[in-house]
Amino acid sequence: MAYHASDLTRIFHALADPTRRAILARLADGPVPVSALAEPTGLALPTVLRHLAVLEEAALIGSVKTGRVRLCHARPDALAQVEHWLAAQRRLWEGRTDRLEALLLELEDDDDDPAQP
Repeated sequence: MAYHASDLTRIFHALADPTRRAILARLADGPVPVSALAEPTGLALPTVLRHLAVLEEAALIGSVKTGRVRLCHARPDALAQVEHWLAAQRRLWEGRTDRLEALLLELEDDDDDPAQP
């Protein structure tokens, strides 16, 4: 699934917060109840629920309610899209730095050439 710029904006916004990154790291081990996600943060449950809403809006997590328990789980497909975008950016900048290096080497060779006035 291709992500649009607004999707990436939501994902990067969600990842910008250390609490949300910690929640994602915890969910990497498997589904976790909301109460267990809130426990180590020291935050009030409504605050954690807002963090979870941001993560869910960015499609980084999903949740399922079973009885009175809401289980959250990671959705790694969204992170795969970020990796794809980052890889494209890396290729772009590596190409630019490679061309800059080639130009600098060419200029250095021109300075070393005694035939040049």
